[in-house]
Amino acid sequence: MDKKKELFRNTVIIFIGKLLPQVLSFFMLYLYTSFLSTSEYGSVDLIITYVSLLAPIITLQLEMAMFRFLIDARNDDDEKKKLISNNYICLIIFSLIFTILYLIVMSFIHFSFTFIVLIYILSTIFMSNAMQIARGLGKNKVFAYASIINAIILVISNIYLLVFLHLGMYGMLLSFVISNVLTFIYLIFKLKLYKHIDFKKSDFNKTKQLIKYSLPLIPNGISWWVINAADRTIISAILGTAANGIYAISNKFPAILSSVGTVFSLSWSESASLHINDKDRDDFFSDVCNKALKIFGGLSILIITMIPFIFPLLINSSFNEAYKYIPILMFGALCNNMVICYSGIYIAKKLTKKVMNTSIISAVINIVINLVLIKFIGIYAAAISTFISYFAMLIYRHYDVQKYVKIKYDLFLILKISSILVLVSILYYINNFYLNIFALLIGFIFAFVLNKSLIKSFKNIILHKR
Repeated sequence: MDKKKELFRNTVIIFIGKLLPQVLSFFMLYLYTSFLSTSEYGSVDLIITYVSLLAPIITLQLEMAMFRFLIDARNDDDEKKKLISNNYICLIIFSLIFTILYLIVMSFIHFSFTFIVLIYILSTIFMSNAMQIARGLGKNKVFAYASIINAIILVISNIYLLVFLHLGMYGMLLSFVISNVLTFIYLIFKLKLYKHIDFKKSDFNKTKQLIKYSLPLIPNGISWWVINAADRTIISAILGTAANGIYAISNKFPAILSSVGTVFSLSWSESASLHINDKDRDDFFSDVCNKALKIFGGLSILIITMIPFIFPLLINSSFNEAYKYIPILMFGALCNNMVICYSGIYIAKKLTKKVMNTSIISAVINIVINLVLIKFIGIYAAAISTFISYFAMLIYRHYDVQKYVKIKYDLFLILKISSILVLVSILYYINNFYLNIFALLIGFIFAFVLNKSLIKSFKNIILHKR
């Protein structure tokens, strides 16, 4: 029970930290769709997507190595200094090399946002790295506060730069830079990183050890990017940036579920690493996976049934086409969230090559289906390819991970969730007001009954009860 309480407590802490940013980000959709055209929003979405690709490649996924190795070094101050010092030596060198290469390449390309994108990439690198250090040190509350600070600053700067200064795309990118930089400054002082950095602790063997762990995560990161972003690139190239703007809005709703999955991933990877060698790990890991299925399944159903009511309130009518693709993308997000259960096991076992291999297979499936179907069914191709690629990864990892941990699911639970998901999706596409009310009632009742015990536990933690 202590392990379950530890996982649940960490998840709640991170969830609270991530809840406000997600809520604020979600309601910013009205601002974005009102002050940016479909083409402009599609272009910004592409820039954000490519930054998410470049950042982990530039750092060789060093931030993930820091998270994993700092967990083992929490009680060793000297080891922590070595890890963090070597981390920043590498980070500075990688950033300088990238900056030089970036400026050389961009000197041959006409691009209005060259310098703001460069600063955006660098600020993302340093902020993300510090966030993972916070997690590795077990400072989950600091991680949560940093997420909240980042979101609040992003909202304030977006409102000022878009609404009052009318800076459009440039203003939106500048908002990301401002929020990243100020969040990084907060983490420097809150974690006292300046006390952990001693360049005399430079150790080539330590650096080699970190990079050996993180290198296999680069193809994995690229593969995840392909699954998440190749469809955007293909849509923009074949259907245009306006179509990508539509697709980007469609993804905002499944992103709510994905954000909850990210919160779970942050706490789960830590707990899995701490308890991977326990005698009762099979029972513990199976219980966690079944509870995750209840939470993510219930949320998927709930979100789908709520969209018919909130979509017209938040989204400008010029983006109405986005409504059609949401349930398919929601199925993909559900599969992706369940994949996280297995990712935590691979990370705990330090099997980063396994993570890489399974991700590459999924990425290839995504691209092939997308290219084959996009000329025939348009944006639907991107949504379907995303769902199928995540589903394929889920099946592959489930059977592969059995070599290390025996995960058992409640098959009746899977059947119940699948049946309700299909039912509410059919009602969603019929899009009749009374049927939507009926679906919403089904969604609330089913999600509540499915997660009754977890809701009670969450309430007790909030009220500081044992």
